[in-house]
Amino acid sequence: MLTMRAVTTEIQPGVFWWTAYHERIKQPVSSYYVADAAALIDPMTPDEGPDWFRERGGVERIVLTNRHHYRAGDELRKEFDCPVLYNEAGLHEFEGGPQVDGFRVGDEVAPGIVAHEMGAICPDDTALHVAAGDGLLAFADAVIHYGGELMFVPDALMDDPPVVKRGVVESLRRLCELDFGAVTFAHGEPLPQGGKRALEEFMARFA
Repeated sequence: MLTMRAVTTEIQPGVFWWTAYHERIKQPVSSYYVADAAALIDPMTPDEGPDWFRERGGVERIVLTNRHHYRAGDELRKEFDCPVLYNEAGLHEFEGGPQVDGFRVGDEVAPGIVAHEMGAICPDDTALHVAAGDGLLAFADAVIHYGGELMFVPDALMDDPPVVKRGVVESLRRLCELDFGAVTFAHGEPLPQGGKRALEEFMARFA
């Protein structure tokens, strides 16, 4: 179980993490703010409130790692009058609103943040490579991290668990060619150090 940490914690230089209770799924989820990019990733609102972001340079964009992570997007989009950016592979989810702008895999979606294909669990599942500190890789739903253990989401949330898991591992091998030390998760605690090694050990279990 994820410990509630609604007050922000700096996990890499200029990268902040907090958790907040998500009413729809009835559990805490993790959100992030990258100050140099003026970007929120999969955000809920922290206890400090919107002014906390303004004191650190503000918010110019909200970036989603998959279509299920709009979360407090309405509130924060209106607060900062900024766009919500999301992988175009899942834009059908928002055809009736709210307004979401698509990006493509390979795009620099914010200064120092590049979108990479994760896929496997769903076509729009995206990993974000963030140029901060030792480098950071942000995951959506393909991999989660609770109690010090990396794991897949429950099988019940996958269309074909064996196929999805093989696809996730294949994507992780490709992503581990990037330069990063930290790993963050939309569901679970971040790994501020040793993230790449943890992913490599996770993949080795399924070799």
